[in-house]
Amino acid sequence: MEKAGLLSVAVNLICFVALCGAIESPQYTVVHSESDFEIRLYRESVWMTAPAQDISFKKATRNGFHRLFQYIQGANLNFSRIAMTAPVLTSVVPGAGPLHSSAYSVSLYLPVKFQASPPLPLPELKLKPYASNSHCIAVRKFSGFARDDNIAKEVEKLAISLSRSPWANSTSSKTQHAYSIAQYNYPFRLIGRTNEVWVDIDAPDLDGCRSVTVAAH
Repeated sequence: MEKAGLLSVAVNLICFVALCGAIESPQYTVVHSESDFEIRLYRESVWMTAPAQDISFKKATRNGFHRLFQYIQGANLNFSRIAMTAPVLTSVVPGAGPLHSSAYSVSLYLPVKFQASPPLPLPELKLKPYASNSHCIAVRKFSGFARDDNIAKEVEKLAISLSRSPWANSTSSKTQHAYSIAQYNYPFRLIGRTNEVWVDIDAPDLDGCRSVTVAAH
């Protein structure tokens, strides 16, 4: 039954992308670029998030996205259907578990149409909206599938790049996450996949990247 449900989600997601073409993503400006990472200034935005307690990144992402997909398909108090957005963002909450994590939150950016007034999710989905202030993020892109066995390596590569940059000690203390993994492609796409590591940073020397409090996910 679980496999059938997940297959249905995947098929519906493919249909969503195929029918909708270009889908909405949170807006940002690149304020600095290196060969292996860039710093982006993201504007204020509202997301819907699914807390997920799991030692596995893959299982947490699947669990959280399944609930979020139900929400955008109409499992909300308004019975509103909400367009799919990108990326699916899995954030790691610092802790003592594997990869220094004990919990995750899986989030979807809400389309502009719903930014001011997000439809309330059905209580059983255990979702909650959050508002993110304008802030800067260091981003490293990587291809393939984001899995438990490769995300730590990609995070480490970004950390090494930052350690060699003017922002070596600029990891934001305002965020409640160690890092986030952004996935932009539907599950059945095998080649040309795009993923990113996101780390919130304070970079007051870059235009717009002052220290701000980012709302809890």
